[in-house]
Amino acid sequence: MHVILRAAMQGMASDPAGEALWAALLAGDPAARRAAPLYGALLDAAEAAPGAFVLGRISQSLDGRIATASGHSFWISGEADVLHTHRLRALFDAVVVGAGTIRADNPLLTTRNCRGASPVRVVIDTERRLAAHYRVFAGGPATLLLCAADATGDAPGQAELLRLPRGAAGLDIAAMIAALHGRGLRRIYVEGGGITVSRFLADRCLDRLHVTIAPLLLGSGIPAFSLPGVACPQDGLRLDWTVHRLGEDILFDIPLERRK
Repeated sequence: MHVILRAAMQGMASDPAGEALWAALLAGDPAARRAAPLYGALLDAAEAAPGAFVLGRISQSLDGRIATASGHSFWISGEADVLHTHRLRALFDAVVVGAGTIRADNPLLTTRNCRGASPVRVVIDTERRLAAHYRVFAGGPATLLLCAADATGDAPGQAELLRLPRGAAGLDIAAMIAALHGRGLRRIYVEGGGITVSRFLADRCLDRLHVTIAPLLLGSGIPAFSLPGVACPQDGLRLDWTVHRLGEDILFDIPLERRK
């Protein structure tokens, strides 16, 4: 196995886990975790968490955009970052997106570009407005649609409807995490979009954040983060991070302290 791991590490500047190394990671090999620190650190942190473990994820241009002003986002980051997205889906129990991401991208949210199971798909639709024609509601892995307790409407397609209390903006995120954890979904991956990830971040409901920056300038467009402003730089949230190369892109792996 160690010979395979050494061979798999060749070219890790563009791929933090080659195919053989990825298979070893899925099998739980401790040596694979050490050989692929991006995923090893993530798995170690998830196992050490006393309850749910929540990861946020953003892929953005160099000037901080996740899509053009018209909403086009395919593809800002490169193939290695897309592969990373699918690997995160394989490692987590649930993948969470907001209604805006469903409308803009109509994603499947399944694991297709690598080995591993697909997670439970969780869609936040606070006012219960999404139609049933989106692909995430048409079959495949289980889908949960989360809406406010006072929202009207039934579950779309084959999704299961889960009603939750409201928070200051949208759903109560702490209640959301507790509800998912109560269903056995311990590893929770918030894939997008920017508003959804920002709400988790602003509410201090992330244990870790992955931010990929592509060598691309868009000039204008949809911002990656929408957070409350501060009066002075020293009032902002200064972060620690580890940097990983994903092909032409750079990924920042950022540990956070989640509000319990």
